[in-house]
Amino acid sequence: MTVQHTIDYTLHLADNALVLGHRNSEWTGHGPILEQDIALSNIALDLIGQARYLYQYAARLMTMQGGPEVTEDVLAYLRDSWDYRNCLLVEQANGDWGKTVLRQFFFSAYQYFFYRELQHSRDAELSAIAEKALKEVTYHLRWSSEWVIRLGDGTEESHARMEKALDQLWMYTGELFQPAGFEQALAPGGIAVDLGEIKPLWELRVGEVLKEATLTTPGSMMQQGGKQGKHTEHLGYLLAEMQFLQRAYPGNEW
Repeated sequence: MTVQHTIDYTLHLADNALVLGHRNSEWTGHGPILEQDIALSNIALDLIGQARYLYQYAARLMTMQGGPEVTEDVLAYLRDSWDYRNCLLVEQANGDWGKTVLRQFFFSAYQYFFYRELQHSRDAELSAIAEKALKEVTYHLRWSSEWVIRLGDGTEESHARMEKALDQLWMYTGELFQPAGFEQALAPGGIAVDLGEIKPLWELRVGEVLKEATLTTPGSMMQQGGKQGKHTEHLGYLLAEMQFLQRAYPGNEW
């Protein structure tokens, strides 16, 4: 276990939150109704807030290692796609409203059980971030669960769209629980979450909600690679948009 493992772990968590936060922000002004437009925008802000705390911590650790001074903006805006360690699930395109809320549900269910454990981490900084984030994620999970049930057990059209979204997204959920090298190095020391412990809790919660939504859990075909920097084409387009201003005008501040 090294400081570099903690840096990699922290960046992984930050990248997950930033990428999904940006994806959700693409709905701002385009939601089906005003109240839900605002709700998803607030979830996006929560995720980006989590990312900021994590990037700030990673930047401090990197500077302490004796490398060049970096900031949260450098980590968010000036890395290439292969340097990102987010899971493939969060970078998937929004699609329709059903696909967006199902993606959020899968990830919020993961974050809920993940942060519930991470708040007991022996790393005081990660523990504090997790404790704060858990309060936000509890709402994210409730909001997304209600939408999955509402659409899955709704009209014939909404049910069909949720089935399609399930077929498109399920293959990316397994990666959430496949530990990368930095996770394997940190878990025995009580710093990282043991993903094997939270996987059955996630499966139970997800299974209950899908059943209530009258949706059938697909097979076990899985895609992975995001934690190793191997991403789908979606991330490149997302970063090109998100990073444009900072790369066009380096060091620019509001």
